[in-house]
Amino acid sequence: MADKYPKETRRKMMQSVKSKGTKIEDKISHDLWKQGIRFRRNVKNLFGKPDIAIKKYKIAIFIDSCFWHGCKEHCRVPKSNIEFWESKFKRNALRDKNVTEYYQLNNWNLLRIWEHELKEDYWGTLNTIIKFIKDCQER
Repeated sequence: MADKYPKETRRKMMQSVKSKGTKIEDKISHDLWKQGIRFRRNVKNLFGKPDIAIKKYKIAIFIDSCFWHGCKEHCRVPKSNIEFWESKFKRNALRDKNVTEYYQLNNWNLLRIWEHELKEDYWGTLNTIIKFIKDCQER
């Protein structure tokens, strides 16, 4: 099936997709900061650039979008260029696996949150993140 947009339009649309500073990330960061939790976002010198990181306590939190990270429940492969997208999702999943293994091998406290968890139960998921951070700080 052909794309309904010309190549240049599609390219511009895909370039506008953010990898950091998404609305959900901004909201989580804002609410964690209001709770007095201090952290850094998208830390470039940490493997995989965690969305939220607290180096002092070796905490890395990733907020995985359903589309880009291939959520089994919500990810829908686009109908055009299927081979590209399937390959892309496999590479992303492999990268996520490698990042997870890296943090586990280096004794970091790792938490991965799906975008849909935040959309379905924002406050419950936020409380899970806060509890995770506080538990790690007490160790």
